[in-house]
Amino acid sequence: QVQLVESGGGLVQPGGSLKLSCAASGLTISSYAMGWFRQAPGKGREFVATISGSGGLTNYADSVKGRFTISRDSAKNAVYLQMNSLKSEDTAVYYCAAKRGLLATTESRYEYWGPGTQVTVSS
Repeated sequence: QVQLVESGGGLVQPGGSLKLSCAASGLTISSYAMGWFRQAPGKGREFVATISGSGGLTNYADSVKGRFTISRDSAKNAVYLQMNSLKSEDTAVYYCAAKRGLLATTESRYEYWGPGTQVTVSS
C-alpha cells in the first residue's frame, strides 16, 4: 500500500522559511517523479514544483521560482520542499504527489497523494 505523508508545515512570518518533508512508503521514489502542489482557501489545487526519479531534473511554478527548492533523498525515500522568502500568498495546504515516468506539472497526471500539511504565512 502506497503512503505519502507530509510534515513540516506551520505558521511563519512573511520573509521566513519552512522546509516541508514527504515520507514515502510502498514505493521507491527513485522510480517516480515527485511533485508538490498547494491549495489556498477558495482556490483550486496548483502546481508548485516537481523532481525527476533521478533527481536530475526539476521544474517550478513561476510564482515560487528562486524562492523554493525541491530535493529528494533516495536513502530516506523522502522528498523535501525548502521554502524561503515566504509571502502571505504562499498560505495553503501543501500536498506531496507521485507518478511513474517523467515529471509533470499537471495534477491529473499524478497517481498517489498525501493528505497535505498546512502552511500559514502571517504576521
